[in-house]
Amino acid sequence: MPRNEAPFTVPSLRGKRAVLTGGSDGIGLRIATQLARAGAELVLPVRNPRKGDAAAAGIREQVPDAQVTTLPLDLSSLDSVAAFGETMLADGRPVHLLINNAGVMTPPERQATADGFELQFGTNHLGHVALVGHLLPLLRAGQARVTSQVSIAANQGSINWDDLNWEKSYNGQGAYSQSKIAFGLFGLELDRRSAANGWGITSNLSHPGVAPTSLLSARPELGRERDTALVKVIRWGSARGLIFGTPESAAQPALFAATSPSAQRGHLYGPSGVGHLGGPPAAQKLYSRLRPEDQAQRVWDVSQELTGVTFPAA
Repeated sequence: MPRNEAPFTVPSLRGKRAVLTGGSDGIGLRIATQLARAGAELVLPVRNPRKGDAAAAGIREQVPDAQVTTLPLDLSSLDSVAAFGETMLADGRPVHLLINNAGVMTPPERQATADGFELQFGTNHLGHVALVGHLLPLLRAGQARVTSQVSIAANQGSINWDDLNWEKSYNGQGAYSQSKIAFGLFGLELDRRSAANGWGITSNLSHPGVAPTSLLSARPELGRERDTALVKVIRWGSARGLIFGTPESAAQPALFAATSPSAQRGHLYGPSGVGHLGGPPAAQKLYSRLRPEDQAQRVWDVSQELTGVTFPAA
């Protein structure tokens, strides 16, 4: 965000329980810290317990009275998602905010989840679909707002319906775009289903613009041994206040979408600067690929079939 722009101030979240995926580093850690600062009781589902504990400790350093709990969750494993859901349901307390922020981006070679799905589709989309399904009773009890983090990549590419798992021919960027388009369509369909069936949930979308995060950095576990050339350019521009956002500004759209009283259901929020790459958060025109309701209904049905997690018909 431009250096002279004041950040969005999260309203008081005292008495609210918030679940945030991908909160142990990068943009997610900034989101988590702001939620804790606003008084939310924060649940961080994390794949790496050591990293999660370090993130929680860092949040408590900045927010001494922070209420932060970490629980194991690997979105690339449907069994792990189910186990997390069982733990939350056994605890029984309503969830008031769910921010689906975690994701992986463009492994150089095709990788698969524990369940055999292409890694980006399985993690970014299907894992989150299953998470929402397992938490649905708690989300309904909390009259929750669900904010799902998409990407400017959802404004390009398409869903590869003939080969959802990219087994015939893999394209990392194409698979990433597919995962974000599918996830955006799901988030919008969730809102429509909730409104039609009286679930009491509101659902909207956010995207962070472009900022220097770990998504395009060296990630040996994804087969990427070095930082990409693109992330180096982004770091250079971000450090100089040129076009791109910062990790702090990139956290703002999700925070606004999830907590602002003026944020609306079924809308997309992102940076308002040049090219929507950086700047303060604002509502944005819904990407063309996220508008067709028939595509959203198809994603809704296929996602339930693939995950085995079903949503009530009414």
